[in-house]
Amino acid sequence: MSTNENILSFFALGGINEIGKNMYAIEYANDIVIIDCGNKFPDESLLGIDLIIPDITYLIENKDRVKALIVTHGHEDHIGGIPYFLKKLNVPVYATRFTLGLIEIKLKEHKILRESKLIEINANSKLELGKISVEFFKVTHSIPDCLGIIFRTPEGNVVHTGDFKFDLTPENIEERPEIHKMADIGKEGVLLLLSESTNAERAGLTPSEQMVADHLEVAFMNAERKVIVSTFASNVSRVQQVVNAAYKTNRKLVLLGRSMLNVVEVALDRGYLNVPDGMIIDQNEMNAFPPEKIAILCTGSQGEPLAALARLSTGNFRGVEVLPKDTVILAAGPIPGNERSVTSIVDNFYAIGAKVIYGSGSSSGMHVSGHGYQEDLKLMLTLMKPKYFIPIHGELRMLHHHRLLAESIGVEKGNTFIINNGDVVDIEHGVARQTRDIPVGNTYVDGGDVGNVGEFVLRDRKQFSEDGMLIVVLTISKYDGKLLSEPETISRGFTDGTFSELRKNVNELTAKTINGLQEENRNDWKVIKREIKKSIQQHVFHQMKKKPMIVPIIIEI
Repeated sequence: MSTNENILSFFALGGINEIGKNMYAIEYANDIVIIDCGNKFPDESLLGIDLIIPDITYLIENKDRVKALIVTHGHEDHIGGIPYFLKKLNVPVYATRFTLGLIEIKLKEHKILRESKLIEINANSKLELGKISVEFFKVTHSIPDCLGIIFRTPEGNVVHTGDFKFDLTPENIEERPEIHKMADIGKEGVLLLLSESTNAERAGLTPSEQMVADHLEVAFMNAERKVIVSTFASNVSRVQQVVNAAYKTNRKLVLLGRSMLNVVEVALDRGYLNVPDGMIIDQNEMNAFPPEKIAILCTGSQGEPLAALARLSTGNFRGVEVLPKDTVILAAGPIPGNERSVTSIVDNFYAIGAKVIYGSGSSSGMHVSGHGYQEDLKLMLTLMKPKYFIPIHGELRMLHHHRLLAESIGVEKGNTFIINNGDVVDIEHGVARQTRDIPVGNTYVDGGDVGNVGEFVLRDRKQFSEDGMLIVVLTISKYDGKLLSEPETISRGFTDGTFSELRKNVNELTAKTINGLQEENRNDWKVIKREIKKSIQQHVFHQMKKKPMIVPIIIEI
């Protein structure tokens, strides 16, 4: 990319036209500053993939220019890729106290905490990163210690909102948004605003967390037996509300799920959560109390099959059982794509005979979004009064809705940019253009393997999952290339009922294919395998209209 000192550039490596793996960059002259480094979870088409993280090839190629990674808050889609990033680029990481606590857990798991440079910041911090000066302002979200960022450059000011809503009555008054500071930033002048778009389609203002607190207390008071609440572990405000409701109804609290235990430990250690002494007990102590004196707080609100809530719904959580007349509360709305899994869990609890309270917003009163609705987004735009605007953090329809909101409050048409990951917006002498891009993509994490699973591997996995596999074992003479015994065909995930007849046909076809090879090809394994695959695939598709994976195995004697 150009290092012309008069050019200010913005690009995204993730988070545009998608929900998850947020990663953005501000570049001026020889300085690059990264904002967030998240992950997202795969859908069912990415078989075997654990995580998707941003492709940082461009940053690695320009590693001497990358000054820092600044983290807006501690959600997975903003911090989940950090361990993988730091293994390639060990730059300083700036984040708030609570966010650093969550990052440290990840770096410990990856055994790189000791060599990582973690620096604590707050809303009053000021950084000098080359020719880019950085300041911050407090925003309200569904996790503590969230920041918006101001990048001051010779070309002008760039503001990144982080994830936000305007909640004037949050659970913790320290989390109130700094509206006065936002207004001052707008008065000073904002050249470019980067604002999240998650709820750009939803009219009105985001409801306050106070609504959830009131509904939780009523549900706890009306519960006949034990109460099971599932929410995002990172939503410390919601965790505090559950603690308060349990305290008011004289219940002990049991925590289930590793992420819940980790986040609560960080929140308690760093002063973001207030829990009366003796309230939290181990699950092994539950049976010493009557069920009406127990509350359980667990993970799994998104229907994750191995999380605590799913296992409780099927009776597979050792030592903890949900019984008729227990109350189950899902205090989180399903992320798009998770509805079916969540519905299945709700059905399981109904089958047990439990009382289930679920659904977001006014339908249950048990969840409000951490992302601003249209009026929140318009308020941010009004406060900032940007010359140029780029909607980020959302799918394409959300970005388009957000652009319309920006134009409705006075941003000139033509001064908003709908971009894709990798598109570069350059600003020179106050004029913004989008004329170029950098290569970006997805990096797949498959167990301990990072970035080595490509489209061919995923295609093979998909084929195997849909049509199964036929393994053909051949014993061939090393000297003349002739078959020494009848081929052996093994089926995996393909067919059962008609396999005896199919095996006979495939074995005969394989022998015929080998015997029909020209003399010079009888010891060429590549030719043998290619011809066997071709003949078997044609036969099986003609007979059964299926395309199993064909795997010839040659044993040479």
